[in-house]
Amino acid sequence: MTEIVEVRSSAPDPATAQALADLLVAERLAACVQCLSGLASTYRWDGGIQHEQEILLLAKTTAARLPALMARLRAAHPYDVPEILATPTTADAPYAAWVAEQTTAPGG
Repeated sequence: MTEIVEVRSSAPDPATAQALADLLVAERLAACVQCLSGLASTYRWDGGIQHEQEILLLAKTTAARLPALMARLRAAHPYDVPEILATPTTADAPYAAWVAEQTTAPGG
């Protein structure tokens, strides 16, 4: 059975979130990415408390593709230290097979 991983990240605005989602899916690093608006983040940065509105990204990939997805997201992300959190998950067999198919290079 293919191990499915959900990767969570955030983006500063809808355009950036969509660009990151498109990149991850186009490069077959994620089978799909959901972009959820309305995220209110509070965090410490540069010595102070920050409050930002962000877009939450939820990407579905395989454990095998996770290192490449994380590296690509880190490189393409506009934040100095982007949030990239990965959680292994249990998926229905047909969905897991679809994620594996979508994250495998054609002919690979």
